[in-house]
Amino acid sequence: MEDDEQTTASWSALLAAYTRAGRWAECVESFGAMVRAGWRPDESSMVSALSACAHLGAHDVGRSIHCALLRNTARLNTFMSTSLVDMYAKCGCIENAAAVFDAMDDKNAWTYSAMVSGLALHGDGRKALEVFDAMVREGHRPDDAVYVGVLNACSRAGLLEEGLRCFDRMRLEHKLTPNAQHYGCMVDLMARAGRLDDARALIGSMPTGPTDTAWRSLLNACRIHGNLELAERALQELERLGATNAGDYIILSDMHARAHNRDAAAARRTEAVDRGLAQAPGYSAVEVHGATHRFVSQDRSHPRADDIYEMLHQMEWQLRFEGYTPDTSELALDAGEEEKRRVVAAHSQKLAMAFGLLSTPEGAPVRVVTNLRMSKECHAYSALISEIFGREIVVRDRNRFHRFKRGACSCRNYW
Repeated sequence: MEDDEQTTASWSALLAAYTRAGRWAECVESFGAMVRAGWRPDESSMVSALSACAHLGAHDVGRSIHCALLRNTARLNTFMSTSLVDMYAKCGCIENAAAVFDAMDDKNAWTYSAMVSGLALHGDGRKALEVFDAMVREGHRPDDAVYVGVLNACSRAGLLEEGLRCFDRMRLEHKLTPNAQHYGCMVDLMARAGRLDDARALIGSMPTGPTDTAWRSLLNACRIHGNLELAERALQELERLGATNAGDYIILSDMHARAHNRDAAAARRTEAVDRGLAQAPGYSAVEVHGATHRFVSQDRSHPRADDIYEMLHQMEWQLRFEGYTPDTSELALDAGEEEKRRVVAAHSQKLAMAFGLLSTPEGAPVRVVTNLRMSKECHAYSALISEIFGREIVVRDRNRFHRFKRGACSCRNYW
């Protein structure tokens, strides 16, 4: 018995170490190896695996852990249930997260915070505010973390007035001093709502001093609203802070390209190269039968590449009957229109979606995780695919979830 416990403890320690290091894939793989070797996972190892599933969007593995818990545990404790809420929300199953949350008798502040943050990730700001109000009514004192979730929820749903009220409530009612994260959320909220000058003024008044997160939120909003002058100012401030990345220069380059300033667009991209800034390769992944398949743009390395590209051809052929025309306006590529269309057609998100449609049962949702921000072109494409194929397409981009169903997205075109 002692040897068994020691071995189980060793597996648990390994999974915890992978989790602390952010090595999510190794954590999930090791959890599978532990189970296959015949060891029964303890609570600690399951929490580590659920955390890894949440970060990877590995819904099938996370659901199998939940099933194992239900088979072997008479009653889930608050810690395990909260981990399940977090996992389901981050894997795109906000209904399952809500079901676990609603079934809990002994919610704590962390449980409420996980649910609020999950709803924020899905852009359901009003529901997040309802959960937050319930938390306060139940006598749980809000902390810094839950207010980050609340303000993010308001920002992603475009709830400007509600967000302003919550920011006041945080300071005046709950006596919490906003930190850089809270100010960053408020800058994002105001800027995305079109109040760019107010957002700029708020950055200047931050007690913590302007942060790269705040300036980058303003830069992203300038892209949305087409304010090139303020975008240049935001980039200058990021440079002054020494916090630029390749994506910042690409945003400016794309904005100049849309304004037909081709020389300025090329100069911004050259500047990123000269500064030694490399953009992380874009990828999209889809989970099929518990295994994650990753794709990059124009990828032909997958064993079923021929089938995937044939599926892409069928998808685009059907889309054209719906009047679809590829939108290449966001592609800052010095090439002809035909070459741009070829690049857009084999975007990593479309490859992942095609493989998901090929490899999952008819009617099952297709879940895609990407490290890219959803483009307008992929957004329109995914919405049409959901309608034509009668499938729910769930995409977690680097900021939030988009859930496409019957031709519409849960974000209501606000992202």
